[in-house]
Amino acid sequence: MTTFKELGLNSQILQALTDLGYETPTEIQLKAIPQVLSSKQDLKAFAQTGTGKTAAFSLPILEQIDADSSETQAIILSPTRELAMQIASNITEFSKHLKGVKTLAVYGGASIQDQVRKLNKGVQIIVGTPGRTVDLINRKQLKLSNLKWLILDEADEMLNMGFKDELDKILAVTPKEKQTLLFSATFPKEVESIAKNYLKKPVEISAGEKNKGTDQVSHQYYVVSERNRYAALKRIADVNPDIYSIIFCRTRRETQEVADKLIGDGYNADALHGDLSQAQRDSVMEKFRNKTLQILVATDVAARGLDVTDLTHVINHKLPDQIESYTHRSGRTGRAGKEGISIAIVTSREKGKLRPIERLIGKNFISTPIPTGKEICQNQLLKLIDKVQDIKVNETEINDFLPSIYEKLKDLDREELIKKFVSIEFNTFLTYYQNAPDLNDSEQMRGVDRNSDRGSKRRDDENMTRFFINIGKKDKLNPARLIGLINDQRIAKNIEIGQIEILDTFSFFELDKNYEKETMSAFQGSDVDFEGRNVNVEITTKQRTGQARGGSSRGGDRGPRKRSGDGGKPKSDFSGFGRKRSGAPGSTSKSSFGSDQNPKRRKRI
Repeated sequence: MTTFKELGLNSQILQALTDLGYETPTEIQLKAIPQVLSSKQDLKAFAQTGTGKTAAFSLPILEQIDADSSETQAIILSPTRELAMQIASNITEFSKHLKGVKTLAVYGGASIQDQVRKLNKGVQIIVGTPGRTVDLINRKQLKLSNLKWLILDEADEMLNMGFKDELDKILAVTPKEKQTLLFSATFPKEVESIAKNYLKKPVEISAGEKNKGTDQVSHQYYVVSERNRYAALKRIADVNPDIYSIIFCRTRRETQEVADKLIGDGYNADALHGDLSQAQRDSVMEKFRNKTLQILVATDVAARGLDVTDLTHVINHKLPDQIESYTHRSGRTGRAGKEGISIAIVTSREKGKLRPIERLIGKNFISTPIPTGKEICQNQLLKLIDKVQDIKVNETEINDFLPSIYEKLKDLDREELIKKFVSIEFNTFLTYYQNAPDLNDSEQMRGVDRNSDRGSKRRDDENMTRFFINIGKKDKLNPARLIGLINDQRIAKNIEIGQIEILDTFSFFELDKNYEKETMSAFQGSDVDFEGRNVNVEITTKQRTGQARGGSSRGGDRGPRKRSGDGGKPKSDFSGFGRKRSGAPGSTSKSSFGSDQNPKRRKRI
């Protein structure tokens, strides 16, 4: 077994690696470090995400850096500020026993004056985003005339983000006699092109096959209707009690919408995308690294630089536009020798997009049914029992209370006690999933897909009754919360819900006409309120032209029919995903893990 010492690194660097717990080099480190130490030839290196690329290029540079010179000798270009900060942090750790070696990250969103002051004190290694690097060069604050090493990290992503012009400007002020190292997780044609333009007769090394997925990651896909995509996402989270995951979305808007829904439904989740301020991004990433958050909803670019080694799942809420990006996403799990699962949520029409990805990663996707309510309840109940078995009893603190507790429970036998204990945690949760629809219903999915087509005909609504309700947008009502309110009335099992129309101060909804009397009885026979306002429901008629009651002028249905179930809002007391982590300030034993609409929204932590 080869060690870092055998690669030719000095004792100060070896000590830092030992302090960090590194024992043996990874495959890319084993190949890249000796190459950079022994040759000045340019290097083109492929390595999957999470295989130790930063150490592969930074350790040989630290071995050769001139600590007595304060001039910039190496610059590492990174596509995002998060990744730049992470690389700079790693290099600082690797060089902590090297006297006089300084590393600085330069990126947008931070004070350029502070960065200039640090540059003026002398920095040998710069880690920068292309935009800020060009800005410092234009201000004549960053001088690269004596540069010895230029490293392009995540070159594929820099091209995807449109940084070619910036790269050209930076290369123009660097000396011809330098060593250029290009590292990338994927090698599409664009990266091959940049290698030809910027590298001179490079040596090529690879840790694994180009664009292939790691063997530690299994790939699954779930087929959903478009309207059930979010419901399926929640079921995937619910069936995995210990999930620690990144959910990838294609756009910033989609990212924020999914995160807002999860947060509103009680999950420990947050968003990470380019519209956040640097302080917000830093806060979210720190909480996710510390596992205060268990679900991070992110864009591809924003997740770069997030160094997390124990993700259980990567979930593609929607597949990326560029198939190479899938390897970046899936590479976030299955790191450091651990196994991971990469999940794709697709509609029947999107299944064809999986085939080119399979060819790219050299693996097949496994078709997986959307979890049923029974599966979810079983997993969550068993998880609860495991927690009970593993809990440490503080006998010193609890002994004084035991006599009165025993007295209270003396009439209960073992089986009754277990049933009541489980019911405390799961009554509402179990009731909710007991009658939840099967999202794998092919007939339902085909019907939804047809109805979601633009310009297609909806089913005849002669079997639906239209109801007026006196709450609307100003009462913070949305379709999901209205479905939850209907579900709370327990009108009937799997009652079909038709069109929902949310207006400013009132709304309309349709239900199966066979339950017309039950609906009116449920809403009139009890004191129903929403956000502190009394709810009034009346039967109304739909007018296809002109206006319905209250001034609505919208004719025709808006969207496919819905069934109560995953759109509802169980007031779950289950202590799981939506719960703050035990031991954290403000932790609570109540949660809405698995609830589709949590009426008591938790504060974001």
